[in-house]
Amino acid sequence: TCSGKGQMNKNPCRFCSGSGTTQKNKNLSVNIPAGVETGTRIRLTGEGEAGLNGPSGDLFVNIELKRHQIFERDGNNLLCEVPIDFPTAVLGGQLEVPTIDGKVTLKIPSETQTGKMFRLRGKGVKSVRGGAIGDLICRVEIETPIKLSSNQKDLLRQFALSLSDGGVKHSPKTSSWLDGVKKFFDDVKFS
Repeated sequence: TCSGKGQMNKNPCRFCSGSGTTQKNKNLSVNIPAGVETGTRIRLTGEGEAGLNGPSGDLFVNIELKRHQIFERDGNNLLCEVPIDFPTAVLGGQLEVPTIDGKVTLKIPSETQTGKMFRLRGKGVKSVRGGAIGDLICRVEIETPIKLSSNQKDLLRQFALSLSDGGVKHSPKTSSWLDGVKKFFDDVKFS
């Protein structure tokens, strides 16, 4: 009847029934430092459960990062895929890419291939523990044009014919890939 306190409360409070504590919801502001990662725990001292005959405990907030539609995080580096059109990939050019600080201009050299990565130093995430800011790594993805007019398709056919006169020099990856496939089948012995 005394809940282990050694004394009985003859006039218990109608809110706490003599326990000395009440349950209530409380909204707290939590300062999230830049650079936190999933799994980071933030401690709010004294904001946990009420202590028995002592101070309140601590509240721990576990951080889980939401997926971003543009950036993917890799440590302090950010990764993003940048679509470019075929003429820019062939001729080169410039385009604006987003960073967490705003837009920057990315220079695309001529003859850029799909998968080429460009590193923008210091455009990543600041570490919670200090140290260097990460980088933004942009991976180029050449976008194939769609819904072409018949005139545009004819121009591409003419362009393709002009490339066939150059042989291997216009598409070295295709030539080396085809050589590898041929060697693979030559090496395979069918029983």
